[in-house]
Amino acid sequence: MIQSIIVIGAGTMGNGISHIFAQYGFSVTIVDIAQASLDKGFTTISNNLSRQVKKGTLTEEQMTETLSRISLSTDLASVAPSADLIIEAASEDISIKKKIFTQLDSICSENTIYATNTSSISITDLAAVTKRADKFIGMHFFNPVPVMKLVELIRGIATSDETFNAINALTLKIEKVPVSVQDYPGFISNRVLMPMINEAIFCLMEGVASAEDIDTVMKLGMAHPMGPLTLADFIGLDVCLAIMEVLYNGYCDSKYRPCPLLRKMVAAGYMGRKTGKGFFTY
Repeated sequence: MIQSIIVIGAGTMGNGISHIFAQYGFSVTIVDIAQASLDKGFTTISNNLSRQVKKGTLTEEQMTETLSRISLSTDLASVAPSADLIIEAASEDISIKKKIFTQLDSICSENTIYATNTSSISITDLAAVTKRADKFIGMHFFNPVPVMKLVELIRGIATSDETFNAINALTLKIEKVPVSVQDYPGFISNRVLMPMINEAIFCLMEGVASAEDIDTVMKLGMAHPMGPLTLADFIGLDVCLAIMEVLYNGYCDSKYRPCPLLRKMVAAGYMGRKTGKGFFTY
């Protein structure tokens, strides 16, 4: 039974994943290389819980209990051996992720399950650096994690039914909706979403319409809650580019080529909301 969970990475996804597991009664340790990142992540969780209290969806007592279940650490080697499940939510960089799982494999219990929150990188490829590919799975949460219900569960080529069933049951315990996905570049969500965003960027680059009008068409014509260019800014243009590169390299199909304007904006440091400038100014 999964009780003790480690989340690697205190950023947006890491602190969101930690928040939801702690809220549902699990002991969570957030691990990051920098104490400042851990402190910032914990503050974000506290602030988000406070908003839930103000909305009446959580009591003050429940907030206090949730925060008490969260521990912080910069020492992965000291906390990893006792974990039932480790969820990696580090940068979307395959070399960083492989380095983490290689390290984990030398210190974890043989029963520990590994999950990665990657949004596009091959589960099979990441699992191959470990000696437990059968206990390796993709667990792709969506931002903001406390709000979004969907979790893509991605099976690598060697992921066992036992591992999948355990993580599927765990996902239901935190009241998320699991969707079973096979290990292909982009999985389902980003294989469909990112080419749409990329095409919207092509429309902007080619002068078809303004950024505002492109977004308005998708919001009012297709009933999307936000336009594709606003969404790209929210996700981060560097993340969008990285995912398009995974699709392009993974399928070797020109329909997944990243738009030159996207490349140019990332090169200029215009990453979207997090830098204050993307397709829109914040």
